[in-house]
Amino acid sequence: MAATVTGSVHSFDISVGVDGPGTRFVAFLAGCPLRCQYCHSPDTWYQRNGRPTTVDELVTEIRRYERFIKVAGGGVTLSGGEPLQQPGFVREVLARCKAMGLHTALDTSGFLGDRADDALLDEVDLVLLDIKSGDPDTYRRVTRTGRLTPTIRFAHRLAARGIPIWVRFVLVPGLTDSAANVAAVADIVAGVSTVERVEVLPFHRLGAAKYAALGLDFPLADTEPPGPDLLDRVRGQFRDRGIVVC
Repeated sequence: MAATVTGSVHSFDISVGVDGPGTRFVAFLAGCPLRCQYCHSPDTWYQRNGRPTTVDELVTEIRRYERFIKVAGGGVTLSGGEPLQQPGFVREVLARCKAMGLHTALDTSGFLGDRADDALLDEVDLVLLDIKSGDPDTYRRVTRTGRLTPTIRFAHRLAARGIPIWVRFVLVPGLTDSAANVAAVADIVAGVSTVERVEVLPFHRLGAAKYAALGLDFPLADTEPPGPDLLDRVRGQFRDRGIVVC
């Protein structure tokens, strides 16, 4: 008998048009190797913050929404934290979802992309790829630990397999907003053939209460969200490269 695969699941939710196409069941897995300054979910940093959950248990929860999701043209998204910190669990959950005829999406920074074997990627219909920055130094400032090259390598691997990608870029005034950094992200995106769109996500401080509850300092507590002029300029930089922007 095959061993039961268990993961650490922080929570789940139903979303519309945010975490992939249509209405989606989104499972947030616990554990992430990065410590992004703008992270709004510090409660997902450690796997111990999640609930031990077997593949069967999570799939049983998904089945409760199966008909509704299918009628609404949606699917299942595994997010985090960083789902590729638990690749075996992710692979099995996605395979079960595909067997149910559900569209599957993986929301990842790509930093742990090398952990996703071909069998896992075979079960993925869409990747929501968070490109933190295009400049390696800025990437390190944002993540406080990571390197940009694994994300780029993962993006090209996805493209080679023909997997559609929606890129996400968080716009933070004073951190990720320089014209040079945005241009570098656009360069990366323009070189990946299966990127369908870029979502420019305005920074917000909605997670500040979570930091306070955990006794942590929020690094961007004094940073204001980007204004409309900055958003227009950044979106325009992507559009000028022929990239679809949302």
